[in-house]
Amino acid sequence: MQGPMAEADHSNSGGPGDAHGEHAVVLRCRGVVAAEWNSGTDVEPRLSPRPYLHPVRTLAGTAVTEVGPEDHLHHLGVGVTVPDVNGSSFWGGTTFVRDRGPVLLDNHGRQEHRGWDAAGDTRLVERIAWVGRDGAELLGEVRESAAWEVDGHTWALDLHTRLLAGEHDLEINSPATKGRPGAGYGGFFWRAPRHAEPPRVLGPGAEGEDALHGSLAPWLALQGTADSGERWSLVFAAAGAVGDPWFVRAEEYPGVGGSLAWRHPMHLAARSVLERRIVTLVSDGHPSPDGLADLVETARARLGAPEPEQHSAV
Repeated sequence: MQGPMAEADHSNSGGPGDAHGEHAVVLRCRGVVAAEWNSGTDVEPRLSPRPYLHPVRTLAGTAVTEVGPEDHLHHLGVGVTVPDVNGSSFWGGTTFVRDRGPVLLDNHGRQEHRGWDAAGDTRLVERIAWVGRDGAELLGEVRESAAWEVDGHTWALDLHTRLLAGEHDLEINSPATKGRPGAGYGGFFWRAPRHAEPPRVLGPGAEGEDALHGSLAPWLALQGTADSGERWSLVFAAAGAVGDPWFVRAEEYPGVGGSLAWRHPMHLAARSVLERRIVTLVSDGHPSPDGLADLVETARARLGAPEPEQHSAV
């Protein structure tokens, strides 16, 4: 195989959950299905097809992801994606063009599932090729997703991505780098369900979308209440060696992600590796701010990991 994925480990490429397999691929925690994997092959080209997790649920069964909402049809549960890699959009939908605004361009790339290195009940290791609009493979990715119990009401979705550049240098951009302030999204992204009331946004000693959007807080949380009354909390914590500014939306729509290119483009040298890891604590109910901090401490203790160095992306 040509392109950056040629250097990946190709063991165990078949098995359950292959792109054309017959068996569902899921992550389980405490014996219940906590997240379901989707190949994304049925996603429209203009929405940038890609693998994603949906539905993701609390241990009590409350859905905490959304796919294809009317406000953003290209939002697909939980995944890793960026708006612009050397001119190809892996985000889907419109592209922000300086002095013009959002424009639907014929620039959509796709992420192709290339096989599994592991596909167990509690851990998935997937190989993905990022293919640009012209058919060139720009990036290879090894994406590891694991599920583990935190306490009786909370489980963790541990997502670790390693992006490998191909034979050419790459430039990663966001709408913010093209002139739309505050729109530095791109990287890990979680689309939460939209309810009648927007979720509460919390962080260490801070509250509100404005306070945490673009911040380098070690963690932040969304707390929502479904229209049927179920309460849920999502606590996002960077767990790798580097943390990025947070992209947060609550009023317009509920979503949280990392920002690889917050204000300026990110440059990735040929054959280099970009690595990020985010652990999301999925909880029933609305723990207090102190309770949220305790959950993060519990998760970090399990990982044996200190808080990551912060990448300001400025």
